[in-house]
Amino acid sequence: MIFMKKFYPDKYYDSIFDIDFDYLQKKGIKGLLIDLDNTIISRGKKETSDGLEEWFLRLSEKGFKICIVSNNWKVRAREIAESLDVPFIARAIKPRRKAFEQGMKIINTSEHQTAVIGDQVFTDVFGGNRVNLFTILVVPLSESDLFYTKILRKLERLILKKVQKEK
Repeated sequence: MIFMKKFYPDKYYDSIFDIDFDYLQKKGIKGLLIDLDNTIISRGKKETSDGLEEWFLRLSEKGFKICIVSNNWKVRAREIAESLDVPFIARAIKPRRKAFEQGMKIINTSEHQTAVIGDQVFTDVFGGNRVNLFTILVVPLSESDLFYTKILRKLERLILKKVQKEK
């Protein structure tokens, strides 16, 4: 049962816009490793929204250091990250630890100062938990997923039912 806790997020929100960043600051969080597809932008979409750009600006003004950590291709990750003026890691191969550690190095934070924000239990949450980061799961922005992600989403639903019962 303890192993299953590695798949549980510390917090679960409907959207990135619902995240309580004052709470994170009180916990000592200074850095955010943020997933790309279906977390901050719908999978396949190329342009960010004004609301997203304002969200990133507010986070920066609050003093958060941000790095996008994505399993997506470098070209896509670079386009989005540059439009938001943040560093990025592409082809991260999450849930491997290396990308999370590399992200913390880029934004110069420790594991106790860093949170991961993503839409997938088996990549973002599990990967972040493996490195002892604070993990935040959000509901995916769209149902558009790769075929293997669709299969994993079914397993995620089982985990999320258990998480919601325990909270």
